Amino acid sequence: MSGGTVNCLSPPLERPVFVSHTPTFVAGTWLHSWDMWPQAVYFTFNRKAKIKKVLDITSRREGSEKNLKMKVFQTICRQLKSSKGFSVEPAPRVVFSTSSYLCGRKKKVNPYEEVDQEKYSDLVRSVLSFRGHAQAPQSLFEEDALLYGPVRKCKAPKQEEAGVPRNWCPLFNPEKSGKPNAASDPTIPLKIPLQRNTIPSVTRILQQTMTSEQISCLERWKRRMILELGEDGFAEYTSNMFLQGKRFHEALESILSPQGNLKEPDENLLKSGYIQSIQHVLRDVSGVQALESAVKHETLKYVGLLDCVADYQGKLCVIDWKTSEKRKPFIQNTFDNPLQVVAYVGAINHDINYSFQVQCGLIVVAYKDGSPAHPHFMDAELCSQYWAKWLLRLEEYTKKEKNQNIQKLD
Repeated sequence: MSGGTVNCLSPPLERPVFVSHTPTFVAGTWLHSWDMWPQAVYFTFNRKAKIKKVLDITSRREGSEKNLKMKVFQTICRQLKSSKGFSVEPAPRVVFSTSSYLCGRKKKVNPYEEVDQEKYSDLVRSVLSFRGHAQAPQSLFEEDALLYGPVRKCKAPKQEEAGVPRNWCPLFNPEKSGKPNAASDPTIPLKIPLQRNTIPSVTRILQQTMTSEQISCLERWKRRMILELGEDGFAEYTSNMFLQGKRFHEALESILSPQGNLKEPDENLLKSGYIQSIQHVLRDVSGVQALESAVKHETLKYVGLLDCVADYQGKLCVIDWKTSEKRKPFIQNTFDNPLQVVAYVGAINHDINYSFQVQCGLIVVAYKDGSPAHPHFMDAELCSQYWAKWLLRLEEYTKKEKNQNIQKLD
């Protein structure tokens, strides 16, 4: 030491008695005596340690929060990348280098650089925010609106309610008996010829009032058959189907008619697949009352030609025989055939040529390959349900006819 001043760089081992009159600056403090040296040194190193510890804790906390945010952000980007209409593709880059190390090493491309940060900033902010739960319903709606656009609120399609016929006519006639007249000859079924006149037939009414779905289905089937068979092939196919149906009904008439003066049917026709298909149904048919007979509804003004009226399992029914190459195990598969049957039932019950009344119907679907036919029985309750639908179709036909007549007059 010199000049009465303590050397701060190399303090003595023993405590000096000399007291300096020259102040010394240590650790931001002016020391006026040697007694203050230990405290100043301890304070300096302790303060630096505390500052370093705080900095380390703060650094680790910021690093963990940064890693957490980055993991959440990467998860969101992966979900956005897998969602429809969103893709992340690295931009093509061209690098020229003479170094073999750079040429052999592929530069890592961060796929998240291509993410539209401005577009998804609100989404990222909502997920990384600690103020509220990220999966709250409101935040989910906002995220969906951001990703997929605003929700378009559409009204549910109105279901067509079953209409009620304006001009109601009962299916059953209270003035008629439910059983055939005992005075009539049970061995001779009725066979009334159909008179061609201006009164519409049941078949025409159903054809003119088909729904758009039925029309489109029929058109698709027609186009598909024309593509497979051609125009001439399809015409020949429909002609053969009509001829097979006609021969099938002729064979049934010969089987069900008790008269012996009918023309003997072809043996090959009786052995056909259609006849073999309905053998189990024929065993339950008895008491034939009408075969290929015309009916007319006196009140509603329509006509038709029914196939058969007979007892099926002890109940008098209007029987309609159908041929099909496709299986129809349920009555819904028969399309408008139930409406046709109930139209004949209502016509018989209001036709003066028939002394009895019918309350049930039967649709028999025969198959060409000889597999067992599907009989669809319609009791009185089911017939009443289809009767209301038939009346609506009849009113629709009448309305169309009136509109067409008005247009012709104009």
